[in-house]
Amino acid sequence: MALRTPSDPLVCPRRFTSCGEQLDSMEIPGPNSLAVRTESVSRHYQMGESLVRAVDGISIDIRAGEFVALLGASGSGKSSLLNLVAGLDRPTSGAVIVHGNDLAALSREQLAKYRLHAVGMVFQSFNLIPSMSLLENVELPMRFAEVDRRERSKLARQSLERVGLSGRLKHRPMELSGGEQQRASLARALINRPKLLLADEPTGNLDSRTGTEIMELIHSFNRSLGMTVLMVTHEQALAERYAGRMLHLADGKLLDDVTNDDVPDISPASVHVHAPGGEAR
Repeated sequence: MALRTPSDPLVCPRRFTSCGEQLDSMEIPGPNSLAVRTESVSRHYQMGESLVRAVDGISIDIRAGEFVALLGASGSGKSSLLNLVAGLDRPTSGAVIVHGNDLAALSREQLAKYRLHAVGMVFQSFNLIPSMSLLENVELPMRFAEVDRRERSKLARQSLERVGLSGRLKHRPMELSGGEQQRASLARALINRPKLLLADEPTGNLDSRTGTEIMELIHSFNRSLGMTVLMVTHEQALAERYAGRMLHLADGKLLDDVTNDDVPDISPASVHVHAPGGEAR
């Protein structure tokens, strides 16, 4: 199945940014605007008598529309940094600024609105609710946003069609393959048309072919929607294939910032996902 393009009618209702300003569907920032900036950001934990410097004075700028990979060994701080950008954790010091909002200055309610409207998240574990159908799982963010039932059902169906799951609407997560579950989690992350997609080891629980399908979907959305992508991975080859920039972390510090000019262009029409029987759709 070929993917939809941004001109297709997947348009969300009016919503609010984390600072309460109204936002009409998805605003694609200019190519030179900043999506994410961290200024000497640190996240330290006290464990007994030891101080763990999970993130230790990292400063980065990520332009709108970039695809950036965070690379490093386990414990390097890449997931901790992603959690700060997601608004799931607060920095010990420094600033995390996303589309002009300093996350450290936001209240809990404002951070919840930010996570609901401005950012989409995909994790290694699919985080689907077992008792809900696929359609209900994907609808969930729209329920929290208090979108009308008929409208959210329509948007969820469109989002699932976008990732090739229009024939699995009533299935529960345990009835799906790992790749289908990750595609469902991607559909859920995209339903509010976020400006920023955060992915934490999105292919970690998948076989190589299915992992490639997921990465090509993410890359296609980055290119076709102008969506900024920040992805955590420990796989150098994966980063080199899809990310335009690679940030190497170790011991909570940024070691290297490498531009990758060899990323192939993946158009929406060239991306296909596989049906349960193995045939491309």
